Amino acid sequence: MIETQQLKLKEKVGYGLGDFASSMFWKMFSVYLMIFYTDVFGISAAAVGTMFLITRIWDTANDPVMGILADRTHTRWGKFRPYLMWGAIPFALIGVLTFTTPNWSNEAKLVYAYCTYTLMMMAYTAVNVPYASLLGVMSANSNERTQLASFRMVFAFAGSIFAFIMVDPLTGFFTNLTDIPDPQTGWMLTMMVYGCIAAVLFYLTFAWTKERIKPPASQDSSLKKDFKNLATNKPWFILLGAALATLIFNSMRDGASVYYFKYYIQSPEWSFLGLSFGITTVYLVLGQAANIIGVILAQPISKIIGKRNTFMFAMFIASILSCLFFFLDENQLTLILILQVVISACAGIIFPLLWSMYADIADYAEYKTGRRTTGLIFSSSSFAQKMGWTLGGALTGWTLAYFGYVANADQTEYAKEGLRYMVSFLPAVGALISAIFMIFYRLTDVYMVKVNQELQSRRMQN
Repeated sequence: MIETQQLKLKEKVGYGLGDFASSMFWKMFSVYLMIFYTDVFGISAAAVGTMFLITRIWDTANDPVMGILADRTHTRWGKFRPYLMWGAIPFALIGVLTFTTPNWSNEAKLVYAYCTYTLMMMAYTAVNVPYASLLGVMSANSNERTQLASFRMVFAFAGSIFAFIMVDPLTGFFTNLTDIPDPQTGWMLTMMVYGCIAAVLFYLTFAWTKERIKPPASQDSSLKKDFKNLATNKPWFILLGAALATLIFNSMRDGASVYYFKYYIQSPEWSFLGLSFGITTVYLVLGQAANIIGVILAQPISKIIGKRNTFMFAMFIASILSCLFFFLDENQLTLILILQVVISACAGIIFPLLWSMYADIADYAEYKTGRRTTGLIFSSSSFAQKMGWTLGGALTGWTLAYFGYVANADQTEYAKEGLRYMVSFLPAVGALISAIFMIFYRLTDVYMVKVNQELQSRRMQN
C-alpha cells in the first residue's frame, strides 16, 4: 500500500542532496549576486534592481509551463526525476556564466547580465520545479512527506552553510592567483567549483529516489481543466501568498546583510582553522545553522499545534524580532548575532511545512476534482521562490539607490540609516504579511487525514 510506504534513509538523503545543490547556487544569487553586480561587475544598484524585476516578466511564465511539461512527461524513470539528470550540467554552466564579467562597455555588460540572469532562472526552473514536485509522488504518507521536506531543508541549509563558509576563502584564493588581484576571475572560478559539486549531487538525487504516486488512470490531458481547477483552489492561493511574502522577507534580509556589515558594522575579519572570514560570513552561517534547528523543531511542534499554527506563529515572532534590529548599533554585535539566530530559527521552521503543505494541496486538488496536477501545483513553489527573491532583490536595489548608496565608498549617515531599515522594518513587513495569509488557511492536519484516506480508497479501486 502506498499510504504505509516507509522510505529508506538512502532515499531521503538522496532527495535532500538535490537541495544541497540548489541552495549553494540560490544563496550565491540571493545574497551575493547584487553586491557582485554593483561592486565587481560594475553596474548601478538601481539598474540591478530594475533588471531583477523586468526579467521576471519572462520568468513568470516558465514555472507553470515547466510544471505542465513535467506533468505530461512519460519516461522509464518517471515524470520528474529525468529533469535532474538532463538539467544538471546546463544549470552549472549557466551559473558560472552569470558570475563571469566580460571586458565590455557598461551598456554591453548590462545586456550580458540580463541574458545570463534570465537563462539562469530558466535553468533553475527546469531543475527545481521537477525536484520540488518529486516530493509529492515519492510517498502518500503525510508524515513521510514532512520527513522528506525536513531532510530537504536540512540539506538545503547545509548547502547554504557550505556556500557561505567557502565563498571568502575561494574568492580570496582565486582572486590572488596573480600578482594583481582579480576579483572578477575569483568569482568566476569559485562558481566553477560550486557548479561541479551541484551537477554531481543532482545526479545522485536522480539515482537514489523513486516515483510511486501516479495520476488517476482515467485522467485525460487537459490544460483547460488543470488551470480551471487551480483557479478555484483557494488553499493554493493562500499558500502562494504566504510563501511569496516569506521569501521577500528572507531575500531582503540576506541581500541587505552584505551591505549592512560592509558599510555599517565594518567589523574586522575573524580567523578560524587558518581561514579568514568576514563578519558577514559569520552572521550568515549562524543564520543557516539556526535554520537547521528550526527545521528539526518543525515536525514536533506541528504535531502538537498543527502545520498552519506553527507556520503562522513562527512568522509573527520573526516579524517582531526583525523590527528590533533597527535599534541595534555597530557596537552591539553580540545582540545582532543573537537576534539573527532566533529569527533564522523561526524562518527555518516554516520551510519544511511549506513543502509538505504544497503536497497536501496536490492531494486536496485530486480529492476535489479527481485530477492530479502535482507539477503544476509545485511549480508555484518555484514561482514564489523566484518572485520573492526578485521582488526582494529589486526592493534592495531601489532602496540602496534611494538612500544614496555609492559602491566601494564611505557611505553617508543617511545611507547607513537606509541599511538599518533594510535589515529590520522592511523585511518585517514581509514576515507579517505571511503570517496574516496563514490565518485564512484551512487545510488542517485533521482534515488532510480524511482526504488521504479517501484518496487511498480510490487508488485501491483503480
